[in-house]
Amino acid sequence: MVGLPSILPYSAARVSIVTVIPAYNEGDRLAAFLGDWAAVGMSHPHLAVTVIVVDDGSKPEMAAAHQAAIERVASDLADKRAPHRVEFVRADRNRGKGAAIRLGWSRAAADASWLTFIDADGAIPAREYWRMASLLPTISADVVCASRIRMAGRTIDRTMFRHFQGRLFATFAEGLFGLGFYDTQTGMKAFRAEMLRPLLPRLQEDRWLLDVELLVLMHQAGARTIEVPIDCYMRGPSALTFGLDSLRMGVQLVKLRSRLGAGRAVAR
Repeated sequence: MVGLPSILPYSAARVSIVTVIPAYNEGDRLAAFLGDWAAVGMSHPHLAVTVIVVDDGSKPEMAAAHQAAIERVASDLADKRAPHRVEFVRADRNRGKGAAIRLGWSRAAADASWLTFIDADGAIPAREYWRMASLLPTISADVVCASRIRMAGRTIDRTMFRHFQGRLFATFAEGLFGLGFYDTQTGMKAFRAEMLRPLLPRLQEDRWLLDVELLVLMHQAGARTIEVPIDCYMRGPSALTFGLDSLRMGVQLVKLRSRLGAGRAVAR
């Protein structure tokens, strides 16, 4: 569902947000994103964001680079007495984006108001993360999803192949689940913690379909959802193989529907 957020009266209380960044051999991209994230975050003192970077079984040298980048940012935030912080978690082996996000959320503080994630490659700029995060204290939705929509005022930089591949996936997912989303796979989403926490034990997807699994379960629980258009820039080649991965994901979507059923909402 695409639209403007419904705004409630502003609360002066600092909102606690936990954001997981799954990282697999990201190299300099993660360091660059974290540096930008910390710099922009200084202008958002009304939020208290904890970023948990989960290294998803990267090569030892890459994992060391990830940890070093996190330590630099953590030290900088501490020196500036910022309300934000970063943590590092190392998975024992590579299991996939979905598994890394679930691992990170399992380490989230119990008092977090929102559980979120964002991709490590910087395709979604840090300024867009903070723009969406700044909506959370006053928004009336329970699920807030970034969305790559070509529209006036927004910049979407990706190849035509990626665009068509994304539209094919989104159309197929919509036909199976009827969730009403334009873009289910954008790498930044936020979930109201009090609604998501009871559902965490039900999550099973280890890789790309965690997004859809989350949206279906939250929809079935009666969550209020919106999509927020963002700027997005392609960073490096796609990790998906043309044809083969699309077929695999289609098969997995059908299996996911069999396990969860269609996206029927229940009364809250």
